[in-house]
Amino acid sequence: MMEKRLFTSECVTQGHPDKVADSISDAILDACLAQDPGSRVACETMVTTNFCCICGEITTKAQVDYEAVARRVIRKIGYTHPEDGFDADSVEILCRIHTQSADIAMGTNDEVGGAGDQGMMFGGACSQTPELMPLSVAISRALTTQLTRCIEENPRLRPDGKTQVTVEFDELGRPVGINAVVVSVQHTEDFAMEDLRTYIKENVIAPVLERYGFRMGEVGSVFINPTGKFVIGGPNGDTGLTGRKIIVDTYGGYFSHGGGAFSGKDPTKVDRSGAYMARYMAKNVVAAGLAEQVQVQLAYAIGVAKPVSVRVDTYGTGKLSEEKLTAILRQCFDLTPAGIIRTLELRRPIYEETASRGHFGLDYLRTWERTDKAEELKKLANI
Repeated sequence: MMEKRLFTSECVTQGHPDKVADSISDAILDACLAQDPGSRVACETMVTTNFCCICGEITTKAQVDYEAVARRVIRKIGYTHPEDGFDADSVEILCRIHTQSADIAMGTNDEVGGAGDQGMMFGGACSQTPELMPLSVAISRALTTQLTRCIEENPRLRPDGKTQVTVEFDELGRPVGINAVVVSVQHTEDFAMEDLRTYIKENVIAPVLERYGFRMGEVGSVFINPTGKFVIGGPNGDTGLTGRKIIVDTYGGYFSHGGGAFSGKDPTKVDRSGAYMARYMAKNVVAAGLAEQVQVQLAYAIGVAKPVSVRVDTYGTGKLSEEKLTAILRQCFDLTPAGIIRTLELRRPIYEETASRGHFGLDYLRTWERTDKAEELKKLANI
């Protein structure tokens, strides 16, 4: 018998401790950009039992109450119950913010336009789903989105949760089934486990699978809160840090991830803006029909505007050579940090939503999800 070809991705809800930290960092970034689009922000957050520490480098003309922003985010996520060990009103908040290093700013100001750091970034796209994302991470993300809706509606659920999806592929790399689904969600003590599992099956898993053309009975295994009780959760159960869910933030491991996280960083940091541009490029390649699957890598040197390398991998699905496709992409896209910021309109307060809802595969305010370059790519490729 041929061994099954399986791939697994996971996602987490906005109430997961690491996502709480991401959301606070990105909300602070948004607050700065809303008043001063030229703000330079590198904000890191840590949350644990009734404690939040905000650190980093921020150079801005904006007047921002960082503590008030953090409390608003915590309340919005749903941590409002003192008995849960972390709540918006009583959490202790400590801020340690200073300005950006002048040595870094020297090479990344608007006149120089250089990258804010060295590093490599990846972007990917494939034809497995309408959003041109890998099926495993698309379903896992949809499950967390639906789970979050249920958390907001059901008082017996709490904000912390995770999902995981295992997809089965045929020998040609095409998805053919769902091998396993895992959902874990924090809950109150009075939510009986049998009732919770039935509720999650009917209100979270079944509708999401149906949206992607699958049925509950076709799934190999379904696990809901497999360890049983999950009452102690959120930052009270696990310390959260900004930037620790980088695979959740990208492609669930299906494509590569570069050296840095996204949240809390303004768009002069190519860790973030370069990854957004790489996704934009990859998605337009697939939308143009030039490949069924593609990964784009960009690499930069600190203070240098143009990328030191551009690499395209179509995994054997491309309709023209990767060398020619790379040349076309260089011609079609402005890959300088200033060009990326301008093309994708990145000096806007749009980032808190990316931390909580996901960076890729969703169209909400995400210019990098557009496929407006597809026709131009087709013409340049002569296909």
